[in-house]
Amino acid sequence: MWPYYEKFFNGHCLIIVMVASGEMICLERQECPCDETKLNIRNSSSDNNNNNVDNSLKLMNGVSVANDGGRVQYSLDHFKPFASIKDKLMTFRDSKDDLTDKIDFIICLGGDGTLLYASQLFQQSVPPVMAFHLGSLGFLTPFRFDNFQEQVNNVLEGNAALTLRSRLRCIVLKKPDQNTSSDKPKGPQVPTNLLVLNEVVVDRGPSPYLSNIDLFLDGKYITSVQGDGLIVSTPTGSTAYAVAAGASMIHPSVPAIMVTPICPHSLSFRPIVVPAGVELKITVSPESRNTAWVSFDGRNRQELCHGDSLRVTTSIYPVPSICAQDQISDWFDSLATCLHWNVRKRQRNLDDDSQINSLTHSTSDDDILDSLEREVLDKEEQIANVV
Repeated sequence: MWPYYEKFFNGHCLIIVMVASGEMICLERQECPCDETKLNIRNSSSDNNNNNVDNSLKLMNGVSVANDGGRVQYSLDHFKPFASIKDKLMTFRDSKDDLTDKIDFIICLGGDGTLLYASQLFQQSVPPVMAFHLGSLGFLTPFRFDNFQEQVNNVLEGNAALTLRSRLRCIVLKKPDQNTSSDKPKGPQVPTNLLVLNEVVVDRGPSPYLSNIDLFLDGKYITSVQGDGLIVSTPTGSTAYAVAAGASMIHPSVPAIMVTPICPHSLSFRPIVVPAGVELKITVSPESRNTAWVSFDGRNRQELCHGDSLRVTTSIYPVPSICAQDQISDWFDSLATCLHWNVRKRQRNLDDDSQINSLTHSTSDDDILDSLEREVLDKEEQIANVV
């Protein structure tokens, strides 16, 4: 299929697929100066018959991927058009190899988590992302895979609008003299400088006590959060965890940051929206009985101890998401189809007597009037007898 697209696109395309096991397959197709095609495949699953993988193979002209004892194995023997490129496959390592300025176009096949994974791969500028709905919810994936050829062609020809989805720059600053005991397991250090597309969540973790978190805005103390935690989200993330915690839904084009408490121990603590340009600082209160835990788009979970701080501001690197229709239509269609926003049975018009007619079944209008007249006459007789 890709040779058909070559007349529109001559660059590096990354296809990200989510398979049933939860793993991600990343296939990169690029055009070399010598007109030789290369595919970069990062990871795979043993379940290569998954529908999402099959769909990605349609885009990649039928390349099959298998898992062999944790090593990626490529099977091109049955695909003659790709026999000449079998020895030109390359790989990249997640969180180790830098993809900045190496990819020109991203196609996601899966659900919202696949798009979040694509955002996580690019911690600086992100290529345009075309997300196909092959997952369960699909709030961020407006394209349907049924007519993918026509839709990809339209995008490559330039007939598409973009939604710039803002991201949050999250920096965890550890206490300088923090005690690091030798009995703690040693392993790779969790990155402390991350970009998130949905939200950063600070919660109480496994502790049974309330989390006690201090919130600062541009260096000024705002409030202390006593409850299960705090959600700092982008407008894109306002329809994710934040909306489940009672926040409002914000269009992704609105420059804002949403702060939402999780089960606050105060009835008056409502979610707030602050300007996109401010810097939020979150720390564990000195009088807190326990530490806090922080996660970034559901990943890279780590402990936030006393003396540590989390700084959050809007990043200068948004995610350019390609629209199936336009910014407004895509968002309201997702609200209607995924969240069933404002779905309610319409109120019946007062002049509509269809419900009355349905209740009477075969009873005619004359019979109804006769019965009403008899009831009125009976009541008048009763009143007259009493008098």
